[in-house]
Amino acid sequence: MTKRLFKTLLALMIGMVLPLGQAMAAEFTVTVKNLTNGIYFTPLLITAHDGKTHLFETGSPASTALQAMAEGGDLSGLVDMVGGPDRDTVVDPAGGPLAPGGIVSDVYFNTKRTRNRYLSLTAMLLPTNDGFVGLDSLRIPRIPGTYRYYLFGYDAGTEANDEHLTGGGAPGVPGIPGAPGGDAGTGGSGVPGADKNSTVHIHRGVIGDNDPGGGISDLDSAIHRWLNPVAEIVIEVLPRRHGRR
Repeated sequence: MTKRLFKTLLALMIGMVLPLGQAMAAEFTVTVKNLTNGIYFTPLLITAHDGKTHLFETGSPASTALQAMAEGGDLSGLVDMVGGPDRDTVVDPAGGPLAPGGIVSDVYFNTKRTRNRYLSLTAMLLPTNDGFVGLDSLRIPRIPGTYRYYLFGYDAGTEANDEHLTGGGAPGVPGIPGAPGGDAGTGGSGVPGADKNSTVHIHRGVIGDNDPGGGISDLDSAIHRWLNPVAEIVIEVLPRRHGRR
């Protein structure tokens, strides 16, 4: 094969593959499953964005917007950060909290116009003080197919994990806003020990106890205790001109 013929074939291959690959990455669906036994996810935020945007970053202090979400489930600041809701930002696709074992399926994205190539997700974990499920800036796959990932529970580092159920959820107000399953206790004295990491980090999980009317925690260790991962996310990159929308 001559050099000229080789270069011609290579140019033709690049001409066919690159435009098709770019188009293939434009449309995809997202499915999220809660893998925990007794932890609820507050309304989810799922967003496709550019490479400079981060809803959170491990090892860095939480933003005011992240703190509001992690302590009380308030997504408004994070939604403002990504300029949504719009075609690339979906708020509350489940129509409320996502219960243990719950699934929200086939959340559709079309990034043809914006060319946003990174995906992030977040929601508060209830009942916790400032725990959240998170995905930070995953590069969206380009080739059509199904891609599966497992997500960790993170600690915003903004509030002590005392495991007191107080009904409060405002940033800077100690305590857990609530237990959606109605299965928490009362009268806990508070989990002892100072939280040592004030940046965003992997959550240690719930300590809990077995005393619904006292003990150190208002959480039930047989129900609310969890280990990572806490969620599964499946991304299905759709073929070009698949005709869905």
